[in-house]
Amino acid sequence: MPWCNTDAMAQHLAAISAKVAPGCHAALLLDRAGWHMSAHLVVPENITIVPLPPKCPELNPQENVWQFMRDNWLSNRVFTSYDNLVDHCCAAWNRLVDQPWTIMSIGLRSWAHGF
Repeated sequence: MPWCNTDAMAQHLAAISAKVAPGCHAALLLDRAGWHMSAHLVVPENITIVPLPPKCPELNPQENVWQFMRDNWLSNRVFTSYDNLVDHCCAAWNRLVDQPWTIMSIGLRSWAHGF
């Protein structure tokens, strides 16, 4: 989807909900993006949203993944069109997916694994 909004999030939750086994429940750990916390968001019965504390990127390793992609493949560029932007983002994502050890190292927290 090209948009991050409440409607897109509702569709995403519905897709996740459909994959939750009958009789089970999913807990989704999410940051506090407006579309994650909207009062208008329809959350399926078999999903609970667990919001991360505000301003705690160390609890959300995905923030470091986005920063790595920006730093290495997406910054200092001029995108000529929406399609060009999407193409660059897809290429960066696919390049990162081909580097599982990089993904693992980005998400590691010494304080979480050092005991």
